Amino acid sequence: MTPVELSRTVLRAVRRAVDAGELVAPVPERAQVAPPGPGGRGDYATNVALQLARPAGRPPQEVARILRSHLADAEGVAGVDITGPGFLNITLDGGGEQALVVEILRRGARYGVVDEPTGELVQLHHPREVRAAVTAQAVARILRSQGALVRTTCEDEPDPAWAAVLGVSVDAHGTPAAPAPLKVNVRPVPAAQDPVPLGRDAARWALLHPASHDHPRITADHLVQRETNPLFRVRYAHARTRALSGNAAALGFTSAPGDVQDNATHLVDALAAYPHTLATAARHRAPDRLARHLVTIADVVLVFQHTVLPLGDEKPSAAHRARLALAEAAGAVLAGGLSLLGIDAPEHL
Repeated sequence: MTPVELSRTVLRAVRRAVDAGELVAPVPERAQVAPPGPGGRGDYATNVALQLARPAGRPPQEVARILRSHLADAEGVAGVDITGPGFLNITLDGGGEQALVVEILRRGARYGVVDEPTGELVQLHHPREVRAAVTAQAVARILRSQGALVRTTCEDEPDPAWAAVLGVSVDAHGTPAAPAPLKVNVRPVPAAQDPVPLGRDAARWALLHPASHDHPRITADHLVQRETNPLFRVRYAHARTRALSGNAAALGFTSAPGDVQDNATHLVDALAAYPHTLATAARHRAPDRLARHLVTIADVVLVFQHTVLPLGDEKPSAAHRARLALAEAAGAVLAGGLSLLGIDAPEHL
């Protein structure tokens, strides 16, 4: 069961509890699931019981117990535990890891993207400042990935260099005549230096990787190809996944999702958490959350890559094919995330 399928399973459990009269509360549009945090257990956790507690007029633990009875019998669920104030910790039947890889490879760069519009209308309005312009564009892409309809406006006409070099675009400039129901003013801490000389990819990363309340560093460090540069690590990790596919083909085998027979927990968890990260980045209008999660995935990939290909006289096995599929899934997620930030994911570095 993939995170998307599990989210639907959780919502079905909520609907059953509401239909049975056990809960009196509106059914949310979506249920967030992610790998458990500290103190959690199982494969995934959801805070839906805490979300429903106030409208239901019941303690979160009581809501969690009601939902657990409906979740425990769901197909693909091996067990449900309650931890902390009311988190539901879900253990899946075997095959969850394989299903995740299959889902990512099927969806490609659209993994974590919502297919149906939510009906949310958002207007992002920003001053004529380069970081605000780049941030608003990235936030718009992330919001659209989560089903929102977004319009971007700037207080004045943007600098032409921002479009030519940084790929910045806005839907209109000047004071909007008819704002959307939800208007968001995008005003991150301005860049103290002109990022345009860094070029598109490095400049956008320099502006988007720090949180909006932090001062961005506009230095040539973003251009160096070394491990101290997070952007390099993310792009290099993506390039390595592509190289692994090529090297495997030269050895006469291709990927096939399955049991990796190795400790890939950290990579699986990071990939499983990606849809939740996208949703959180959209909700908080925070592209830095996406950028930091891409660094997390990249760092795990750069460790995991050494287990993918056979060593010496070792013959390719089902485990090697499964590890290659997992690496290719990670590459697809890295490419998709960079695309949302407006950054290229090259196959070679």
